[in-house]
Amino acid sequence: MTRMTVTLDERIVSEARDLLKTKTKRETIEKALIEVIKEKKREIALAHCGGIELDVDQEKLAVYREDV
Repeated sequence: MTRMTVTLDERIVSEARDLLKTKTKRETIEKALIEVIKEKKREIALAHCGGIELDVDQEKLAVYREDV
């Protein structure tokens, strides 16, 4: 873990704390960063949605399901 000093707009931190239901500034910042990372990963995944060509039809799916 890295210790650092940052200057933040208290109104933004307070609003984030209320929205995220966190108790401390540290918890608020960590949770906000985690949410940003999750959202960006979702955006990347959605950008690839439909971009992968799969050679699967109903018969092949039925066989795959039987194997499980």
